[in-house]
Amino acid sequence: MNQSIKSLLLSSIGLLMLSGIALAQVDKNSELFKILKEKDSILFKIGFNKCEVERSAELMFDDLEFYHDKGGITNSKQEFVNIMKNGICKSDNPEKVYRFLVEESLEVFPMYSNGELYGALQNGKHYFSPNPSTTFKESDNYALFSHLWLIEDGVWKIKRVISYNHTSKEVEKN
Repeated sequence: MNQSIKSLLLSSIGLLMLSGIALAQVDKNSELFKILKEKDSILFKIGFNKCEVERSAELMFDDLEFYHDKGGITNSKQEFVNIMKNGICKSDNPEKVYRFLVEESLEVFPMYSNGELYGALQNGKHYFSPNPSTTFKESDNYALFSHLWLIEDGVWKIKRVISYNHTSKEVEKN
């Protein structure tokens, strides 16, 4: 097979794979998307922003793993709760920040085993600000995230979190 045919074949396979991946995302009006968007809201609007950490902890597996590109690895739900209570949610924290979802960035990809839904990957972009009324355009601190949600006894719980690409717009300007 000559090189140009091989390149064309590989490109075609790559495009087919990418289109299959793009089509795997659920519709933003689907029940699954709405359920996980609500879970995201509990994790952050309630757990992070209002510091009702125990409420958000109810959505986590005990063996939660949280990977943060600036803060390192957290290896359990209890460790995560302790970090939140003694850090961002500490009553005298002068550097409290709030987290906001960039709505249009949220994506949900269902995961199946033998045709049965067992979990989903939720990806998105969020931004942070010390001012609870800041918009994304005004914020200078944002990141990407991926959450692995699994169903346990009919209940969605978060198993793994990856928070990465933390960026400051001020850094980008320089």
